[in-house]
Amino acid sequence: MTDNAARVSASRLGMWVAPATAVVSVVSLAVGVSTPVRSGPWCNDGCVVYPYTDAAAFVPRDYLWIYPEVLLVLLFVLLAACLLQWVAPQRRLSAAVAVCFAVIGAAVLVVDYCIQLTVLQPALLSGETEGLSAFTMYNPHGVFIALENVGYAVLGVAFVFLGGALAGGSSRLERAVRWVFTVGGALILAALVLSASIYRAELDYRFEVTSLCITWLVLIVTGTLLTVVFGRALSLRVATQRPAAVSSDALAGR
Repeated sequence: MTDNAARVSASRLGMWVAPATAVVSVVSLAVGVSTPVRSGPWCNDGCVVYPYTDAAAFVPRDYLWIYPEVLLVLLFVLLAACLLQWVAPQRRLSAAVAVCFAVIGAAVLVVDYCIQLTVLQPALLSGETEGLSAFTMYNPHGVFIALENVGYAVLGVAFVFLGGALAGGSSRLERAVRWVFTVGGALILAALVLSASIYRAELDYRFEVTSLCITWLVLIVTGTLLTVVFGRALSLRVATQRPAAVSSDALAGR
């Protein structure tokens, strides 16, 4: 496949993936922000405490935010794959590294979230709560938060490499996408270092919430901008093909 054909293919898929990423990010942000805080450092009243068996009263309300989040991380993998084909050939190594980190981060998060949806929810509702305290999302020092921290830290690395892959973009929009990815990824990694340095063993929800919010904002902005970038690329291709098609029809008429 030639470079031009690869960019056209990426634009066609990106025209669906980019706006879907932006929309799902908005939905995830809205549902996530509206979900009550029931444990951790920001819970002030009616908190769920160890062994977290009282969480059965909040199923499925407190788990609704996970559904769009699973879709979002999968869409990000597709968006990164589109950008791998979109960027200039000399930048594809950086884009390929970004795709690798995106796949790793998404895999960790999907497994983490699906455990909550398919194991924790039914177990809480059926009263099978023995041994679940380490896995529930209400445990600020549990497996759920640990895997989320890993997943979003890895996505932050993917953001940074995507920013590097978009260096030297031919339009202002591409350069804007580059900076949003780069700054967003750097902020996530900085938040991880600062949180680990300040809170040490009590990293709990602080980095998770920070990285989630940054990820939502990055994907809302980049998804919106890339929708325009891919749309313009396809429009330009159609416009450049029309004169050739007209000339061919005229020659055939002769």
